Amino acid sequence: MTTAVDLIKRAKAASGSIGQANTLVKNAALNAVAELLVARQDEIIVANAIDLANGSQNGLSTGLLDRLKLDEKRIAGLADAVLQIVSLPDPIGEVLRGMTLPNGLKVSQVRVPFGVIGAIYEARPNVTIDIAAIAIKAGSASVLRGGTAAENSNRVLVQILQDGLASVGLDAGAVQTIDQFGREGAQQLMQARGLVDVLIPRGSASLIRTVVDESKVPVIETGDGVVHVFIDETARQDWAVEIVHNSKTQRPSVCNALETLLVHRAAAVRVLPAVLKKLADTGVTIHGDEATRAIYPAAVEATDADWAAEYYTLDLAVKIVDSLDEALEHIAKYSTRHTESIITEDIANAERFLAEVDSAVVMVNAATRFTDGGEFGFGAEVGISTQKLHARGPMALPELTSTKWIVRGAGQIRA
Repeated sequence: MTTAVDLIKRAKAASGSIGQANTLVKNAALNAVAELLVARQDEIIVANAIDLANGSQNGLSTGLLDRLKLDEKRIAGLADAVLQIVSLPDPIGEVLRGMTLPNGLKVSQVRVPFGVIGAIYEARPNVTIDIAAIAIKAGSASVLRGGTAAENSNRVLVQILQDGLASVGLDAGAVQTIDQFGREGAQQLMQARGLVDVLIPRGSASLIRTVVDESKVPVIETGDGVVHVFIDETARQDWAVEIVHNSKTQRPSVCNALETLLVHRAAAVRVLPAVLKKLADTGVTIHGDEATRAIYPAAVEATDADWAAEYYTLDLAVKIVDSLDEALEHIAKYSTRHTESIITEDIANAERFLAEVDSAVVMVNAATRFTDGGEFGFGAEVGISTQKLHARGPMALPELTSTKWIVRGAGQIRA
């Protein structure tokens, strides 16, 4: 009987095939994957419909159901993301630095594949394609635990990935799913030190914390998104209205969606009513502090829990503050270090915000929804890293590589 460990070992055995493949072959595999996604979209949608029906029956939230859903438009978007990865430079073999030592040794540091990349995520079948496609271009095998909620969708997507690899002569075992093994499979993936080189969790704060705490495999920590926008006293009303609305409502179920709006008291009466009206007209529920409710009585009373909430829904916490200092203090206390944005026409305040906010992505006069590998020009992404080691912010091809030192000599020995 095949076990999760057997499939992990299969990926390890296949990692040499993908690791030694040249750029043309890897790109050919990815082109095949993109074509198969479109050609087999009906098969994907049928499998996804089963997952959606099961999710509704099992009480998945609206936000998770939205993340789970695949339709023709989203499948086309996945194919486009794969093609963008094809168009990007291959990082493998890139020389990061080099020198010739006084003794004549030629030393260089080059990018190399990790080997086997593991990923644990939930109800996000798009991640199956994103991570596996980036891993292929970066020369690594991947082992995916996409969760029971997306098991049927992921099974079809992984088969498409394997068929794309096989079509160009690469080992199809370089992409594996262990969804069928449930939580036990996830535990075995977390314990697979020596077989899996790096593990990336994506999902809820509790999922990420579990992986970080229990894994014996090195983890690149992605983070949940308690994301802030601060409307400064000099903010333009039209910018504030559109940036806040886009940040909250364009897709509320994702980690770069706005969750807490901070407003300078000097701008509250001038700007806030128009901002909140547009949000409310779109169905957003406002959770306001006392000062916010005085301006906008329709708001429900915010509690301390609201300032730390990642809603994934059309809910927004709103607080009026007396200064940039107070805004910075609030962000430092409640932020998950994902993305924060300031709306201002004060250059000094903008630069101070950029310098002092300790998040992976910090913005001025822009919607937080731009924190995304695709929007940054990376094609797809494997997640938004909120840690400070190796990778931070949207992770794409370079972040899914390691390095090694190459030394070329002519008989030198050390004295």
